[in-house]
Amino acid sequence: MTVKDYQAALAFIHGRTKFKKSPQLDRMRLFAAELGNPERKFKSIHVTGTNGKGSTVAFLRELFLKQGLHVGTYTSPFIVRFNDRITFDGQMISDQELIALVNQVQPVVAKLDQRLKNQGGGPTEFEIITAIMFLYFAQKQPDVAIIEVGIGGKYDSTNIISPMVSVITTVAHDHAKLLGTTLAQIAEHKAGIIKSDCPVVLGKIPPAALQVILQKAQQEKAPVYQLGTEFEVAAKAAADWGEIINYRGQNEYLKNLPLALLGSFQPANAAVALTAFLLAAKQLELKWQLPAISAALGNTSWPGRFEPVNSQPLVILDGAHNLAAFQELRQTLQTYFKGTKVFAIAAILADKQPAAMINELLKVPQLELTLTEFAAPRMLADEQQLAESSRVSYCADWRQALVKNVQQMSADDLLLFCGSLYFISDVRHYFVD
Repeated sequence: MTVKDYQAALAFIHGRTKFKKSPQLDRMRLFAAELGNPERKFKSIHVTGTNGKGSTVAFLRELFLKQGLHVGTYTSPFIVRFNDRITFDGQMISDQELIALVNQVQPVVAKLDQRLKNQGGGPTEFEIITAIMFLYFAQKQPDVAIIEVGIGGKYDSTNIISPMVSVITTVAHDHAKLLGTTLAQIAEHKAGIIKSDCPVVLGKIPPAALQVILQKAQQEKAPVYQLGTEFEVAAKAAADWGEIINYRGQNEYLKNLPLALLGSFQPANAAVALTAFLLAAKQLELKWQLPAISAALGNTSWPGRFEPVNSQPLVILDGAHNLAAFQELRQTLQTYFKGTKVFAIAAILADKQPAAMINELLKVPQLELTLTEFAAPRMLADEQQLAESSRVSYCADWRQALVKNVQQMSADDLLLFCGSLYFISDVRHYFVD
């Protein structure tokens, strides 16, 4: 049945199963083969990691764009609208392009539903979105596509590409049901994107995870570029917003590079992106220009990543949604907003570590926290039960929580929304639209 409008295209995509019980790539490989293997028709960089993926992709996109290249990106989840997930030269895929590609994959999906009837059925929602992205980039022919893993890496639908460079930003606890409860188990999934002879760039990786990743890299004869070893970054706060970094690579020393993204973790993300960019530039025989690198890092923004959406009072949206990200968020608040009164409004999904995340935020001395709810795609934590401390309250409606907090604030205070990217997406629509 031909899809005629945008809503019908989304209904087809979202109507599919989210996950299949047996994690493997056979179905995705079969799906891609039926479509003519579009994933082989463009060059790519593959990015995984518990936190920092989105910002790293954003830095990479700007680095290539500012050198005059055509760039594709694939990310999840979306913050503004579904089409954000697939972009070309910074512009999201159009509704018409999406409709055309849904019509292209639909008959193949129906065919595989029949063929794989006894093996759990045809492609999942994420496999279909990934296939649409592959077809789109095969058509648009970017010089490079920066492809973010959905979850993990080893069994992720994106992991049928042969990238120029693989990137692992961080390894921390998240998605325990899918990836395991130890850092070594999680690292095994992330290390699954390491390919034979393909350079791999590593951000800040804890020792237990690093051991697993280095072992896999050795097996695959993949050259390793690790933050703190093969490249380094030093940062200081900029006068107004953001940071200034100095980057040292194996052959480069780049000084006074501005970062527009604020956060204690952003210098590491920028350095990881810069290393991946330099490795890919070599393969592309790109003669890069330093002013363009500086302009790229100074121009990179990413919705919902310590993003200011209002100035008086200052309102910040941050997509921190697991314990490691909350630790970084706490560090950012204590470094850049020392002495500032912080009013935080958070909604946390139940499958995270909500109590530990709340305790992390409460380490910021002048912080008052309101726990709230929103129309979540998964089960929310029991916010009412978690609101035990005298500095923690509960308000079911985040819009009411916003009004209550603003009434108590002075012009110098900070209002922070955090806890879930899905929550941040809702709040962002309120402020930005």
